[in-house]
Amino acid sequence: MGKKSRQRAKNTTTTVTLDPADLVDVGPREPCPCGSGKRFKQCHGKDRAQAADTFVVRPFEGLPSECDLIAFREIVPSGTVQVELVGDNAGKVVNLVTLLPMAMPGLVRDDETIWIGLQTHASSGDPSRDLGHAITAALRTEPGNPIQLGDLMKDGPRLQDLIDTSKPLEIKVHEGFDYWVGENVEDPTGEVAAGLERANAAAAPTVRLESVDAAYWTQIGDRIYLRWVLPHTEDTLLDALARLHAAGSSALIDGSRLIGSFRALGVLAPVWELPAGTDAADVEKPAADFAVALEKALATEAPLTTEERAARAGLASRQLTIR
Repeated sequence: MGKKSRQRAKNTTTTVTLDPADLVDVGPREPCPCGSGKRFKQCHGKDRAQAADTFVVRPFEGLPSECDLIAFREIVPSGTVQVELVGDNAGKVVNLVTLLPMAMPGLVRDDETIWIGLQTHASSGDPSRDLGHAITAALRTEPGNPIQLGDLMKDGPRLQDLIDTSKPLEIKVHEGFDYWVGENVEDPTGEVAAGLERANAAAAPTVRLESVDAAYWTQIGDRIYLRWVLPHTEDTLLDALARLHAAGSSALIDGSRLIGSFRALGVLAPVWELPAGTDAADVEKPAADFAVALEKALATEAPLTTEERAARAGLASRQLTIR
């Protein structure tokens, strides 16, 4: 074989298609299952690193109740929502919940119902892909077991690929975490009951308003807040809030004040501090009225005035990014 022939043979590689399920338990320094002779992290394992590093600014965009899902992941202690799968598992229901015991990513109960947690210990730059990965793992998990995720793959489905996005979601907020145990759960040692008691005691009272979407009344210690996740782009919303603030119209009720906002998963969640003793019912109508005023401010195209620019700068300085 001549020099050029040997070089061509050296540069020739064989493409092997592997089932992602076969790669779950492969360590980064182990030989790649494709037979290339390379370590896994230098061969097919590159997809794992790329998937984990991929950052999506607005991961839940296009999903029904996007802002409520963001609230469930970031600020609501206890809540559940059911989604319906499409494709090969069309019609199967999955329960998305704020939190599962020990912040586990998911479990399949003895009755075969699937429960997926939004608030977990670890996540990639795309929470929608993380949820898709968890649901995919749950579909191959035997009943009565927590799911075992393995590593995230870059070609795995996102939540938008798996659920029926044409149907509205029924958002449910709970006082505690009783949904952890379901019905007929044996607890001979009382460990489950004790764990529930501790979790329930730590959950801040939270109520979702009925007059507007994704607005949550909550009491943290002695202070009361309304946290409202809004779907508008950050710059557009800040301009509108600045117009209202400069006009003295940013309060919801007498004695309340707009104190800042959270930046979470591509949108903003303005936060109002409410007077002591304010119940969720007390801000239902004011929130609906504010939504009308906000839409009017959002539609205004005139440049910001000097006072509005100052108000905008103040609001922008009181932002906290949730990661």
